[in-house]
Amino acid sequence: MMAKYSSKINKIRTFALSLIFIGFIVMYIGIYFRTSPLIMTILMLFGFLFIIASTIVYFWIGMLSTKTVQVKCPSCGKPTKMLGKVDMCMHCREPLTLDPSLIGKEFDESYNKKAGK
Repeated sequence: MMAKYSSKINKIRTFALSLIFIGFIVMYIGIYFRTSPLIMTILMLFGFLFIIASTIVYFWIGMLSTKTVQVKCPSCGKPTKMLGKVDMCMHCREPLTLDPSLIGKEFDESYNKKAGK
């Protein structure tokens, strides 16, 4: 059974988008506590903090994207960005590597970890 992988950049962007939705849901729950201004205010602030966290994550991944290596996918031919030694094509999920010693090996995200960790 093949595991479902996606590119690291897309994973981080999905996480940031989920923070926005969580923030809106928490704020929406706060509306149901209109009779208790303290609980409503706390939930609104938590929701706001989730949205601020999302903004920070989007900014971080934007800065990280400027340091990526852009390669042309051999499978679909589209340009994609790579983080680390191995990554997936953002378009067709083809495993990609920049390390010649990993060519032909089974895709494993652990190749990106340092040897000492």
